[in-house]
Amino acid sequence: MSTNDSHVATVKTLAAVFLSLIALTALTTGVAFIDFGAGSTLIALAIAGLKASLVVWFFMGVRFNSRMIPLVIAGGLFFLAILFVETFADYASRGWFGFGK
Repeated sequence: MSTNDSHVATVKTLAAVFLSLIALTALTTGVAFIDFGAGSTLIALAIAGLKASLVVWFFMGVRFNSRMIPLVIAGGLFFLAILFVETFADYASRGWFGFGK
């Protein structure tokens, strides 16, 4: 890893990301008190994904690394998505919802 100081995020940037994370946490809490039905989980997961990407991108310094690191992360997320799709396909095919029989 290089010791070049040009790859250090400014305090202003880190403070903005921190305040964004606090605001998104407050938004998550607010969404928890509103009934969106089945959409509540999707909204909470979307907000959590956004918060996770902010942490990875800024605090873990992925944006300062080579282009290979984001590619590896994208590949991991792609295979995680495949895992979820296959799991939910199996879950739906069991006929618990009235379809798939």
